[in-house]
Amino acid sequence: MRSASVRRSRRQVGRKPLMTELTPFLQARDVEVSFDVRKGFRGKSYKVRAVRGVDLDVYRGRTVAVVGESGSGKSTFARTLLGLQRPTAGTVCYRGQDIHALKGVDRKDYRTAVQVVFQDPGASLNPRKSVRRILSEVLLLHRKATRQNLTEKLDALLREVGLDPATFLARRPFQLSGGQKQRVAIARAIAVEPAVIVADEALSALDVSVQAQILSLMERLQTDLGLGFVFITHDLGVAEDIADDVAVMYLGRVVEFGASADVLREPRHPYTRALLDSRLPADPRARRFDHPPQSLMGDLPSPSEVPPGCPLHPRCPHAAAHCLDSAPPSVRTTYMPSHDGVRASHETACLRAHEIAIGSGP
Repeated sequence: MRSASVRRSRRQVGRKPLMTELTPFLQARDVEVSFDVRKGFRGKSYKVRAVRGVDLDVYRGRTVAVVGESGSGKSTFARTLLGLQRPTAGTVCYRGQDIHALKGVDRKDYRTAVQVVFQDPGASLNPRKSVRRILSEVLLLHRKATRQNLTEKLDALLREVGLDPATFLARRPFQLSGGQKQRVAIARAIAVEPAVIVADEALSALDVSVQAQILSLMERLQTDLGLGFVFITHDLGVAEDIADDVAVMYLGRVVEFGASADVLREPRHPYTRALLDSRLPADPRARRFDHPPQSLMGDLPSPSEVPPGCPLHPRCPHAAAHCLDSAPPSVRTTYMPSHDGVRASHETACLRAHEIAIGSGP
């Protein structure tokens, strides 16, 4: 839980939004990912649909947060954006081309343009290599530096992420704190001059005060370099701090999508509202909304046993009879032109969204 003193929202501080390109850099359309799972050596196999018909547009200069509980499918979806997981159905397109159809130079361009920062920086950094070697290999492999200007490039790269080159270039990962490791991981990602960074739970392993520093660093890098971010997180506070747009996932589906201010201040889906109500405010007397706190009943179902109809209906306090057998329509992530490029439309996958006044209680 972050305290009010370390939270830093671009909307709270009046940060001027970046101009956004009008064409999505990455597009996911009707993405589905299924796995065949077997219980035991001789057990019967069954199918788990981890991602179910997800749409998402990613723009340069814009941050979209994908939020949800563990098991919601958000990290599996992130792997499809990175090309690490081939979708069972649907497509992920880079500048209009299916990433799994890219060949040669186009495929290399995609691999360079879309980078990742993982949850555990210690596991993603080779413990036997120094920071100098880790970053040098990336710069030389992608021809972002030559042997002649390598030292100059390394110094500039570390300063960009707030580390002193004289102090840190010779160190190995085990000699770094968690925040320092994550800064090195970010330096490695931006070394190839990407357009988009996918940050998969990049803050969850860090202390609260360090989280705020890394968030501040990412916001500055976005401003300086025009980066787009896909931020995978279970922490709505992080989403509120950094995201322009928010996609809320539940059991593999996007159940609500829109501009951060719309989704997090005026939620239309009962699941989003329950997530927001579960957050403890810094001041216990503070109330986030003018309604009694809403909680969901029971536990998150297994992805292999998703309820029919609306998948939330067994837990939802607003469920009606038709929610049990009628599935809500998929959320389409659509954008409208605005003064700073585009603005996300507010969409929700709830059969009763037009009947329920979300802000006035059940």
